[in-house]
Amino acid sequence: MHFKHERFHKLLTRLNAHGIHRLKFVNWANVMKDNRLHSILELTNAINANLAIEQLYRIFTFILKEQLYFTRFALVSKQGDWQIATKSGIKSKWDIAELAEELQRFKDITLVASSNNPAIKDFQAIIPIIHHDKALAFLLIATNKKTEALTTDYFSFARTLANIMCVALENRKLTEQGVIKEQISKELELASEMQKLLFPQELPSNKKMDISGRYIPRHAVGGDFYDFIPLGDEEYIVCIGDVSGKGITAALLMTNFQATIRTLFKYQRFELTFLLEELNNLVMKNAKGEKFITFFIAHYNAYSRRLQYVNAGHNQPFIISGKTTTLLTEGSIGLGMLDELPFVHVGQLQLQAKSTLVLYTDGVVELENEKGVQFGVETLIKQVRSFASLKMEDMNDIIFSKLEEWKGSLPYVDDTAIFSCKFF
Repeated sequence: MHFKHERFHKLLTRLNAHGIHRLKFVNWANVMKDNRLHSILELTNAINANLAIEQLYRIFTFILKEQLYFTRFALVSKQGDWQIATKSGIKSKWDIAELAEELQRFKDITLVASSNNPAIKDFQAIIPIIHHDKALAFLLIATNKKTEALTTDYFSFARTLANIMCVALENRKLTEQGVIKEQISKELELASEMQKLLFPQELPSNKKMDISGRYIPRHAVGGDFYDFIPLGDEEYIVCIGDVSGKGITAALLMTNFQATIRTLFKYQRFELTFLLEELNNLVMKNAKGEKFITFFIAHYNAYSRRLQYVNAGHNQPFIISGKTTTLLTEGSIGLGMLDELPFVHVGQLQLQAKSTLVLYTDGVVELENEKGVQFGVETLIKQVRSFASLKMEDMNDIIFSKLEEWKGSLPYVDDTAIFSCKFF
């Protein structure tokens, strides 16, 4: 099945829109992980678009209520004085100064068993939003679930969203005050938090395949990513990317890019050529020609052992099968380099049993030793050949130990990622 052009654009419009009515158009009730990805994407877009504070609070309120299904909540935020920034399901009036003073003693997510304070006893948990020992806000929150059946982990994603938004708003205040150094620190923390959520936390290791990834960002945030996306029981997407430049702008661009890819694949399967053209349009729109993304994506069918791929200007992944090494070179230029891609070539391979596919970023092969010699593709291939019989996680650990030996006392000079896949 393929996307119709008009239908694809409608989907992108729905995903990138900032109005609350757009969020209601999609039903995420059955897949909480999709809810979280969509929430991050929506909040990131809103922050990047520099929406008004009131709009950010409306989006935050909608996510908690309609997507994460919390029945009552109130965000008590310090904006000069302590104020209720947003709330839902609350009718009673509080003494905010007295409430804020009592909330100061909470340093981590705390379940509310009982309280003499009439404001606190209406909630099940108190979530402090703290940065560098400074309380930015407190989120009081409740759901229909029984309190005794809950743990603090149940509220951890609500804390992440509140932290993202509160730090972003704090950044605006610091910008207005001209506190550049502290602003950058908070922006990096925001981007780092979002990046951690989007990297795959569980990768398959079964009779069909064994997949493992490892990533070391050069700074607090990085511009590399890899991902694994199941399309059912027999088909899978593996991809890796690297954004030009570093820092908060590059990290947010890559985060938005990755979240969009994951969300799109929840809807439909489509030709890689068309996907690359539309992703190029997305990068051009978001980066405005100032940055580009090198990107590799492969679609693997475990039943037919057929692998289709496009390499958009990325370091050439390779497949080792027996004594044969195949570099995956077919593809296009990097995304966002030109308004339109001049060509898109889709590579196709028939994989043999026990083939090993290795994806990596330039931080691996361009790592220099004290003599100024790069680690190089040939050395990487040699290491993979030596240890491909191991589990992919163990092989990746060995390769990173070899990188440590290679650089010696020198630091990593770039983000460094390896994503290894063995197909049985």
